[in-house]
Amino acid sequence: MTTILVTGASGQLGSEIRERAGRFSGYNFVFTDIDKLDITDARSTASFITELSPSWIINCAAYTAVDKAEDEEDKATLINGKGVENIVSALTGSDCRLIHISTDYIFDGNSPVPYSENDTPSPASAYGRSKLAGEKAAICWPQTMIIRTSWLYSSYGNNFVKTILGKAGSSQSINVVFDQAGSPTYAADLASAILEIISGIIQNRHNFIPGIFNYSNEGVCSWYDIANEIVISAGSECKVIPVRSSAYPSKVKRPAYSALDKTRIKENYSLTIPHWRASLNNCISKINGT
Repeated sequence: MTTILVTGASGQLGSEIRERAGRFSGYNFVFTDIDKLDITDARSTASFITELSPSWIINCAAYTAVDKAEDEEDKATLINGKGVENIVSALTGSDCRLIHISTDYIFDGNSPVPYSENDTPSPASAYGRSKLAGEKAAICWPQTMIIRTSWLYSSYGNNFVKTILGKAGSSQSINVVFDQAGSPTYAADLASAILEIISGIIQNRHNFIPGIFNYSNEGVCSWYDIANEIVISAGSECKVIPVRSSAYPSKVKRPAYSALDKTRIKENYSLTIPHWRASLNNCISKINGT
């Protein structure tokens, strides 16, 4: 039986993978979080992975506090960089395949067009630098697939969608930045795509292709656009007011434009990716139980 280890399984993506795992019969899924597997501990990581001997690892474990990372870069790098290095080291001598999740923050956001996998990373934040360190560690394992994603949200955990839903129900107006554009990602869609890729490879429908791939929902929008769609979907009369990023001073330099080109993953794995509006409305319906 194929054993699939999912690290960081209590996060948004890990939770979505767990929800869908039951649809893939014949696979042994092992879900872990820091209480069961601390990837920053090299010895225990090596012991756990060696004993389990998984055929696949989906690494969702990550430090994701983007603002705090500016003051905790060592901690962010320990988890996002050294932790990945520990996983890779534990795979020596195995045939395990690794799917590692990365981010649009490895780019500076100055591109006028969607980023491809071949564009040169240039992170402008501590979080971005820590995630780039993880990519460099992951790619050292020849059986690695790195998936860069952006603006992740879900019905699980805390995220922008839930925050705006809450404010839409309690405020007459909300200010949301309009000068940051990108591609949101419904974690449920990404989870389904990852599992479809794995099952497709196991069932010989696709070849495993190591390297870097982009995944986000189709379309490009601003945070203002998303917030406006959320308010409309919620049936709220709350007014969404567009403001510049400068209205919210921050230590973090967020990418002004970080849309991702998904051509490679769609062509190689025959994926159909939903538009961000459709996926957003699906997530809101799930949150509302409708």
